[in-house]
Amino acid sequence: MSGESRPRAEPKCPFCDLAGHSGLVVERGTVFAVEDRYPVSPGHTLVIPRRHTPDYFAMTAEERRDAEELLLLLRERLLAADQTIEGFNVGMNCGEAAGQTVPHAHIHLIPRRRGDTPQPRGGVRGVIPAKMSY
Repeated sequence: MSGESRPRAEPKCPFCDLAGHSGLVVERGTVFAVEDRYPVSPGHTLVIPRRHTPDYFAMTAEERRDAEELLLLLRERLLAADQTIEGFNVGMNCGEAAGQTVPHAHIHLIPRRRGDTPQPRGGVRGVIPAKMSY
């Protein structure tokens, strides 16, 4: 981890102490993955940097690289474990106006299945419902 023996933790941050959490799925370098406590769908997983950093844009190049590798690994594992998965949404909320509720960077990996919503067209555009259909 680039010279740091222990990443800086932020008091009262719910993600800073999750590395030892029972919901830990897997670790990769500077990041780790946990099951989302409020899953959108079965298998919904969060990829979180160990270092307290506010959002994706504040992550280091190493953290982004590790996160990408971990997302690919998680996708492979989820597909192998559940043949009903036909797609994924990968998302990050950066800032309160974008819906970020925990000010510690995290990436959502959300498995999608046929029929899990009546009209999936527009995908992540659904963050503003009136813009989902185009």
